[in-house]
Amino acid sequence: MAGLDRRFYAFVIDRLVGWTLIGAAGWAAYALFFRDDAVWGGVALVAGAVLLVWLLFAVALGASGATPGKAAVGLRVVGVGTGAPIGVGRALLRGLVLGVATIPTFGIGLATLAWTALMDPRRQRRGWHDQVARSIEVDVRPEPVEVDRAHSGPRHVVNLTAMRLVPAPPAPQPEAPRRTPRAAPTPSTVPVPQPQPPVPVPAGVADANRTARRAPVVAPTGPPSGWVLTFDTGERVPVDGLVLVGRRPEGRGGETVRRLVALPSPDMSLSKTHAQVGLAGDGALVVMDRGSTNGSVLVRQGVSRPLSGGKPATLLDGDVVRFGDRTMRVSREG
Repeated sequence: MAGLDRRFYAFVIDRLVGWTLIGAAGWAAYALFFRDDAVWGGVALVAGAVLLVWLLFAVALGASGATPGKAAVGLRVVGVGTGAPIGVGRALLRGLVLGVATIPTFGIGLATLAWTALMDPRRQRRGWHDQVARSIEVDVRPEPVEVDRAHSGPRHVVNLTAMRLVPAPPAPQPEAPRRTPRAAPTPSTVPVPQPQPPVPVPAGVADANRTARRAPVVAPTGPPSGWVLTFDTGERVPVDGLVLVGRRPEGRGGETVRRLVALPSPDMSLSKTHAQVGLAGDGALVVMDRGSTNGSVLVRQGVSRPLSGGKPATLLDGDVVRFGDRTMRVSREG
C-alpha cells in the first residue's frame, strides 16, 4: 500500500513539473500576445497549455500507471482487483476530480480527498478520486523477502556476516603437567596371568552386529513444506523445491529445478519461463518474476501489487498470483 507521505511527495513533483510547463507557456503568451494587447490570444495559449499538460499526465497515468512524480517515488496507480493500469478514460476522470479539488477550492478540496483516503474503512487509503476511478495506489519498490510469521513461531535473527567478522576467542591451552621426580621402583614379583579361552559370542548377537555395521547411514529427510499451488487449469503442484512456471519453462544452467509447470496461453501473455516459486531457507514460500514480458501481479486480500522482475516476494496462505492470463492460488495444507 502506498503511504500518504510518499503520495504527497509525488503530488508535489507532478505539480512542479506541470506548473513549469504552464509557466513556460505563460511567458510565451506574454511575449507573443500580451505585450501587443492581444489578450485573448494569450489566454488561449495558456488555456491550451493547461489542457495539454492535463492530457499528457492522464495518458501517462492511464497507460503505465505512473506520472513523473509517482515514478520518482516508486508508486503506481492500478485498477482494483486487476493490478493493471486503469486506462486513459478513468485516468482523465481521476485527474478531473483532483483538478477540481485543487484550484477552485484553494486546496480545501485536496485536503478533503486526503482525509477520505486516511479514513478509508477498508484501510486501502482510497480517496474519493480513487473511488470514482476504481483505482488504488500501490508501492512498487523492491521489497526484501519477508518471513512468513503466520505459520511459524518466533525466530531469532542472527547476523551471520557479523559472526564471521568477529574473531574466534583463542582456545585455552592445557597446562603441561608438572613432573616430579619419582623414586626408583623397587623390583617386585608380579604373577603372569594365564591366557583365558575366548568367550563365545551368541550367534544372534554376532549377526546383528555385522548387519548394523553393513547398513548405510541415511540422513533424515525433513517434513514436507505443505505448500500447494493450484492453477486455474485445475493442476495442483506441491512445492518441494524450485518450481518454474511458463508456456515452456526451462531452467538456467546450474539450477536444480524440481518441477516444470507448462500452462497454455492462447493470447501469448504468458512468457516461456515466466516466474519461479520456491522455498526460502526458513521455509517461507517466495515467488519471483523472471523478467517476463507482461509481468506478474500479487493479489492479497483483494489488493493488487505488481511484482518487480528479479525481486522475490513472500507468499502467504490465500494469496493469488497472476501470470499473464493465468492465475495461481497459494494454500498451505497439513
